[in-house]
Amino acid sequence: MGDTGKTTLIHKIDEMRGIASRARARGQSTGLVPTMGALHEGHLSLVRRAAAENSLTVVSVFVNPIQFDDQEDLASYPGTLADDAEAAFSAGADIVFAPSAKEMYPEGFSTYVDMTGVSGRLCGASRASHFRGVLTVVSKLFGICMPDRAYFGEKDAQQLAVVQKMAAELCMNVEVIGCPTVREGDGLAMSSRNARLSAQERASARCLYRALCEAKACFSSGETDAGALTATLRAVIEKETLPRIDYVEIVDPFTFEAVPVAREGDLIALAVYFGETRLIDNMRL
Repeated sequence: MGDTGKTTLIHKIDEMRGIASRARARGQSTGLVPTMGALHEGHLSLVRRAAAENSLTVVSVFVNPIQFDDQEDLASYPGTLADDAEAAFSAGADIVFAPSAKEMYPEGFSTYVDMTGVSGRLCGASRASHFRGVLTVVSKLFGICMPDRAYFGEKDAQQLAVVQKMAAELCMNVEVIGCPTVREGDGLAMSSRNARLSAQERASARCLYRALCEAKACFSSGETDAGALTATLRAVIEKETLPRIDYVEIVDPFTFEAVPVAREGDLIALAVYFGETRLIDNMRL
């Protein structure tokens, strides 16, 4: 348990910064788990790791409006703060920081963090301002919460890569830690968006994990041609009638550029729509 001696829900930046500053002054380490709420076991695994490795554990719950290109997607994103706070505290969080959009982006806000290269590929190519929004809010959260370590899920592999790159290149003195993807019993990666799937879409979405496993098995059997591997991915997914593929790629895990010849350590990455719900997943070769 950190600064407050109890679990605390905080909405104001100044209050959060004050607690973070006092923790740092006492030499306590702070771990941050940034989330957009609708917490599931994937998030809670990050919270438990942060609590095990730090004196003070902060979970931010903030649906970040500037990373959404589609305002209908933003409007439909689940808001479950009371349940999220209870789950975060049960997993070991000391503080849940849940600011309002007005608190984070007051009138006249005009400063953004952008990145070239890796942020413009895959998810960045299909969602133009997405990573600018992610990097801006994460840089603000780093400044407010002053973490020594920040924890992100490897399911969002490109997000993890761009945040790690930002922290390193801007000398933020934060260790950005990737944690393994947590999956449902049938292999589907846990995501807050899964709750938006119909029963039929949820059943169909199992094909994503099957596709990743089959492509990885082909690679393990000696197939290194990226075109052949992506064809395998597509074939498994397209056996289903509901999915609509955004992308399936074999990419370098640091640059996220597509590779012609797959190597050990490269990333199989995909994004697929089921109805209006876009799911992403990945697997290392």
